[in-house]
Amino acid sequence: MERKLNISGSPVLGVFATCTDEFVFVPYETTEELMAELEEALGVKAIRTSVAGSSLIGSLMCGNSKGIITAGFIHEREIRAIRKHIKAARLSAELNAAGNLIVANDTAALVHPDISDKNIGIIEKTLGVVVKKGTIGGLKTVGMAASATNKGVLIHPKATNSEIAVLEELFGLSVDIGTVNFGSPLVGSGLLANSKGFVVGEETTGPEIGRIEDALGFN
Repeated sequence: MERKLNISGSPVLGVFATCTDEFVFVPYETTEELMAELEEALGVKAIRTSVAGSSLIGSLMCGNSKGIITAGFIHEREIRAIRKHIKAARLSAELNAAGNLIVANDTAALVHPDISDKNIGIIEKTLGVVVKKGTIGGLKTVGMAASATNKGVLIHPKATNSEIAVLEELFGLSVDIGTVNFGSPLVGSGLLANSKGFVVGEETTGPEIGRIEDALGFN
C-alpha cells in the first residue's frame, strides 16, 4: 500500500520518522490519526519516541527487523523504551546521526565511509547484517541518499555506475534511481518504505511514485 502525507507539517518524512517491517517510529507530537495512516500504509505498529528530546527520529535512528541503531546521545530512558519493542544499540563517537549514516535492510547495510570499525561492529551485531562503507551520488550521508527494503533499493539519481554495482552486490537486489517531493534527489529524506508498502511526502509526483513502485517491487 502507498500513501502521500507529511509528518510534523513537512514532506521530509525520512527526517522525522523511520520504519522497519514491524514498526514505524515517529515523534511524540504525531497525531493518532497520522499514526493510524502510517500503520495502515506500512502494515506496522507505530511507536512514539524521541532521541535526546529531538523529533528528528529518521535522521537519528536506523533499523531493520532485527534491531535499531540510534545516535550515541540518546537518553537512557529513551533507548530503554525502544528496547521494550526491539533490540537497540547506540553508536559511539562524533559521527552518530544513525539515520543519515546508514542505509540498511535485513541482510546488508551501506554506511558513511568515515564510520569507525567499532561502530561497524555495533551495526553488524545489532542489525545482523553485512556492512560495507561507501557513497551514493558522491554523498557520504547514504541514509538520506537511498532507501532500502527487502525487495529493492531506490537511490540518488546522480549515483555512479560503480556505486550502483557495489549496492547491487551488497544487497543482492535490483537498484534503481529516483527522486521524491518534486525533484529532491535525497530519496531517503522523503520516503518511508518497507516490504509491505511505502509513504511519500505530499509534494511527490505521480511519475516519482511510479519510479518508487518499480524500484521497491510494488508494481
